[in-house]
Amino acid sequence: MHWLAGFRDFLIDVQGLTFFTVRMLRNSFGRPFYFAELLEQMHFLGIGSLFLVVLTGVFAGQAIALQFSIELADFGSKNYLGRVMAIAILRELGPVLTALMVAARVASGITAEIGAMKSSEQLDAMRAFGIEPIRKLAVPRFWALIIMLPALTLICDFVAIVGGYFIAVFIAHISPSAYWANFIEKVSLGNIIISTGKPFLFAVIIASISNYLGFSTTGGTKGVGRATTKSVVASSINILFINFAFTRLVVPHLKGLM
Repeated sequence: MHWLAGFRDFLIDVQGLTFFTVRMLRNSFGRPFYFAELLEQMHFLGIGSLFLVVLTGVFAGQAIALQFSIELADFGSKNYLGRVMAIAILRELGPVLTALMVAARVASGITAEIGAMKSSEQLDAMRAFGIEPIRKLAVPRFWALIIMLPALTLICDFVAIVGGYFIAVFIAHISPSAYWANFIEKVSLGNIIISTGKPFLFAVIIASISNYLGFSTTGGTKGVGRATTKSVVASSINILFINFAFTRLVVPHLKGLM
């Protein structure tokens, strides 16, 4: 019966996450809005993740370009590497890798910080002073992710494409004009919508899960550790699931724009 208890706990978590997300969204509009907290979180969540995202984008772009250049060369089509890079990076790798890297760094930080505040009864102290903790803590982190994750995705896309360019020119011996011409040919409205639309969904996932687990932490310091691990795992799994659902349900309707 362990599986039944686990399924029950899963349903309880889903219900709690849903109610918390609704409360967070409801508190996202109206006053007071903690603008200074928003700027601080944008710096921590966005600027603080920039090096990790750039590093991931460069190596991912180079690895993909190297692999596809070898395969395309077998068919005498290596000049089409730019097209392949545009599809692979803009539609999939850029948004997904950025979200996973940010989730690994940010989700754990948010959950640990808020969980530690709950364990030390700081959240109760905030309520005693008339401050709504969700509006003060969760909402700025939510908007910071909504703003910064799409920006980080665009940066990851850019450095991945540039990394692929160096592989194409100096290793695969593809002319720069052929690489960029084929790349630009696939930079369509549909691919841009996909590349910028996914990060907004991923930002909601990371913000909702990490904040919810932080606010629902129990069990002292051990509970904070468990919630932190759970936050990263749950965020990563849901990012991959939403990515598949988006690709299956939305991308086919954008076929005419690609």
